[in-house]
Amino acid sequence: MNKIINPDEVDYRQSNSILEDVKYIIETSRKAAYQAVNVALVQRNWLLGKRIVEEELQNADRAEYGTEIIINLSKELTTTYGKGFTKTNIYSFVQFYKSFPKIFHSVSGKSLQLLTWTHYRTLLQVADPIARDWYAKEAFEQTWNVRTLQRNISSQYYYRMLKTSKPELVEAEMKELTKVYQADKLEFIKNPVIAEFLNLTPNTEHTESKLETAIITNLQKFLMELGKGYAFVARQKHIRTEKQDYFIDLVFFNYILNCFVLIDLKTSKVTHQDVGQMDMYIRMYDELERKEGHNPTLGIVLCTDTDADIARYSILNGNEQLFASKYKLYLPSEEELRAEIEMQKQIFALQQGDGSNE
Repeated sequence: MNKIINPDEVDYRQSNSILEDVKYIIETSRKAAYQAVNVALVQRNWLLGKRIVEEELQNADRAEYGTEIIINLSKELTTTYGKGFTKTNIYSFVQFYKSFPKIFHSVSGKSLQLLTWTHYRTLLQVADPIARDWYAKEAFEQTWNVRTLQRNISSQYYYRMLKTSKPELVEAEMKELTKVYQADKLEFIKNPVIAEFLNLTPNTEHTESKLETAIITNLQKFLMELGKGYAFVARQKHIRTEKQDYFIDLVFFNYILNCFVLIDLKTSKVTHQDVGQMDMYIRMYDELERKEGHNPTLGIVLCTDTDADIARYSILNGNEQLFASKYKLYLPSEEELRAEIEMQKQIFALQQGDGSNE
């Protein structure tokens, strides 16, 4: 028999505005659901780390045994469960358990008040255990989101607070500089780690504006229709560095060139920093996805501004000659890309003007 839930037992509010009350119920329910998932995720990763550490201790005489465990587990778990079990991720589970060995009182799941897994993964960058515990405490008490935590760690906020004679000024400056980060109330919904944990396809549309979405969708079709060997691989491909999550707008494999082609769209003029970020994508993609016999990965950075710098091709140092002699034969020219983007901008403007979304 189903239990009838008393509204007093849940986060319920009744005011003079039914719309505000309904929105409050929806938002608090989402938050409660996310918190439940997060506790399960954090506990899972802590327990995985605990089990691996215990296995390592049984073979303490073999220094390389822990590495072998991680490599083998990564291979088997990825085959069984898909994303989320790279060697780097599994190593972070081990470090998490070692850094926070008492976060769970027992394997039954009774815990201290928890941050998100992404918070803990960010905290693993901090080698000093006193500083790490301070950041964890402040992040929880001040409700820092992950981007605020990352910025404060990177800017040595803890050590600056120790040294200053006016901590209130340092804190005020920090709050001002992270105000934009803290305003993102739906950050938890965007977290790709949660989608991986639940074995769901991440919804990455949050990383695109409507105009960007339209351009990327049609660029995907445009390249497939070029007839130059493009096979679609992924859209909004998620990759992660030690400090941040990134999404590559489009990934193709060109079977004529025998290489991956990465495309990233920017909302402003292409900068040297954008090209540098693409070089990082290329390095990571070559390390994670490139197979023996594949040619070096190629990156294309585009911008939506009408500018001579509409496209920049990026390839790592040492492969420029290969790019000049071969790749350009099978890539769309800057003129073709410019024309396609400008056409999509015009179509989008017309659609917005008549209220059409089709």
